[in-house]
Amino acid sequence: MTDVAKRPGDIPENANEHCPGPESENAGKASGCEGCPNQEICASQANGPDPDISLVTERLSSVKHKILILSGKGGVGKSTFTSQLAFALASDDEKEVGVVDIDICGPSIPKIMGCEREEIHQSSNGWSPVYVQDNLGVMSIGFMLPSEDEAVIWRGPKKNGMIKQFLKDVDWASGEGLDYLLFDTPPGTSDEHLSVVQFLRESGITGAVVVTTPQEVAIQDVRKEIDFCRKASVPILGVVENMSGFVCPSCNGQSRIFYPTTGGAKALCEELGIQMLGSIPLDPLIGRACDFGSSFIDTCPDSPATKAYLDIIDRIKGIVEN
Repeated sequence: MTDVAKRPGDIPENANEHCPGPESENAGKASGCEGCPNQEICASQANGPDPDISLVTERLSSVKHKILILSGKGGVGKSTFTSQLAFALASDDEKEVGVVDIDICGPSIPKIMGCEREEIHQSSNGWSPVYVQDNLGVMSIGFMLPSEDEAVIWRGPKKNGMIKQFLKDVDWASGEGLDYLLFDTPPGTSDEHLSVVQFLRESGITGAVVVTTPQEVAIQDVRKEIDFCRKASVPILGVVENMSGFVCPSCNGQSRIFYPTTGGAKALCEELGIQMLGSIPLDPLIGRACDFGSSFIDTCPDSPATKAYLDIIDRIKGIVEN
């Protein structure tokens, strides 16, 4: 797996014959753009190269793998999966891991990772991430709010500016740099997603992990996220089916809560030719671990959900490191 995705500045394979190119001033507006499946995404992004992209590229030059955690649907457990993936990767003391919370209006990573009362500090090298442990750093707008109940009521440009600061002004690469930088994203395919793909176009995106739940109401939105990845030339590492059954905390027996009426993530992956990374059952102790900001994998090693997490994480590591 290469660490460099195809640059969004290149002409997509499915573009019209006379495509002016996504970075053209006429992107999404020229006559040759009419009817193109990429017209909306090209028209919505800023035209012309962003001068700050070179600064982002330099700042992230020593980050080996950049992974987006995506889903078109809200409430499927993206932040939970991001946090547990980060904790598991950082359990190897030789790995350096960072998490960027780009869910600007709903920053839950500080709570889930047990660092919600921390503050950001600035040095001569830029903003310093909040460290959950020696080799695991976190950056979120949640550290900048005066209270946990403070609403972030921002339009797209201001949100995009904050994401850019997280990339170009944060000292992610102190020491020997990072092995993994994970991006927890909001649901949908909007400003935050377009921005992070654009800002990372030069430094490269290793790939995206797409999270869903079994029922069709989630699957249909995940299809849109997969379509976004393909149009934006973001490699898809695979799909994780979260909340796939329920684990009884007394007997560890499993039962279905959300029924996969159309076959769930497995059928989706077979249809679209995407790797199925695995399924994670519901376990009430996952929610408890998130509420207390701890690693579920460490606190509940015997849960079937822990085994599912570890199997999925091993697959992800195998894909990106081999």
